[in-house]
Amino acid sequence: MALDRRIVELYDEYTHKPLDRRSFMNRLIAIAGSAAAAEAALALLEPNYAQAQQVAADDARIESRRIDQTVGGVRLKGYLVTPKAQAKRGGVLVIHENRGLNPHIEDVTRRAALAGFSALGVDFLTPLGGTPADADAARALFAQLKPEDVVAQGRAALAFLKARSDTTGKVGAVGFCWGGGAVNDLAVSAPELNAGVVFYGRSPDLAKVPQIKARLLIQQAARDTRLVESLPAYEAALKAAGVNYQAIVYPDVDHAFHNDTSAERYNAAAAKLAWERTVAFLAAETGAA
Repeated sequence: MALDRRIVELYDEYTHKPLDRRSFMNRLIAIAGSAAAAEAALALLEPNYAQAQQVAADDARIESRRIDQTVGGVRLKGYLVTPKAQAKRGGVLVIHENRGLNPHIEDVTRRAALAGFSALGVDFLTPLGGTPADADAARALFAQLKPEDVVAQGRAALAFLKARSDTTGKVGAVGFCWGGGAVNDLAVSAPELNAGVVFYGRSPDLAKVPQIKARLLIQQAARDTRLVESLPAYEAALKAAGVNYQAIVYPDVDHAFHNDTSAERYNAAAAKLAWERTVAFLAAETGAA
């Protein structure tokens, strides 16, 4: 049986707004009817990294390593994964949700490598000490991030990928939730970005849309009311600026429908289709030297 929609919406509020854990749990218990029912609901909503892993860290088809270096004066920390097969391929920056570079995003980075890209998952919380193990602590840090630091890290990551001998010199970015918004911000600030894929992310400053040079694939969830309602204005700005883009709203799915660590919000069919479209789009835009 599906959860009460009020519970799903409350969890979305908790994950995106400064709602402390105690207040969240009190409201959840009130809706669920008991502490036991609230805990059962929470088990369907909170991440389960082990059960959701699709690609093992030691998968024989890929190579992975941690990076910590300075690129263009910007400290860049992250998780680099490449296919073992020798070939020129597109570079793809993977941008995390508002929980930082966690096991789920590392798994997505491995998926991108298996799809044929040199993939880099960057820890955008690096200026604040990096992603903490506690998800709530990680979420709290995002309000302290400076937008200019986010863009600087993104551009450093793109430069890192472009310069690699195993890439075509063409680079894309895919981001989820907070990361989707970061892809949009990077698109207006980084003319070197060839392609951007936005999963349920906010729009950028519409006044800056004419600066976009990249092609964009924007993927939203129909039940994600706030973002869906803001999409027409973004599309109008993209059309007026002559930006090459595609926007898709997936019916009957929630925010974070691609995140398979959350049993309640994950939608396997939509996630599979959205990922296939993502891979095809990024391959077309970054694969040829």
